[in-house]
Amino acid sequence: MTSLSPAPKLQFFDANGAPLAGGLLYTYEAGSTTPLATYTDSTGLIANTNPIVLDSRGEANVWLSGAIYKFALYTSVGVLIWTVDNINGNTFAVNATGDGTTTAFSVVNGFTAIYINGVYQNRNTYTVTSGTVTFSQAPPYTSIIEVVYN
Repeated sequence: MTSLSPAPKLQFFDANGAPLAGGLLYTYEAGSTTPLATYTDSTGLIANTNPIVLDSRGEANVWLSGAIYKFALYTSVGVLIWTVDNINGNTFAVNATGDGTTTAFSVVNGFTAIYINGVYQNRNTYTVTSGTVTFSQAPPYTSIIEVVYN
């Protein structure tokens, strides 16, 4: 059984905000460096390469099994950008829509990641206090804010 990753097509960016063309996404069992397969679609029949080589837009199709993962993102020349551990393949998400001016949104404690229009938001772009996430900049008008929970 597979489940959709937090966004159907993941996109990654370099430190300057440009798409991470040719970037490398390694997928491991949580808490380890033991490779763990992801898949190209919902059937779970065709495994991605590991690492997954991002396309010219810094994107890849990444479908997860029910396992718990660790992701490590590298540039095309092998420079580590980040790692995220304990990504649950059995996740659910709650969405909101940006209006271009609101920076604070209610959340339930225990979320694992936030995406805006499918783009992962680094933890330094928002703060969380008492069930409210506050972004340093208002998400754009009509943007989809996805809060992912295990």
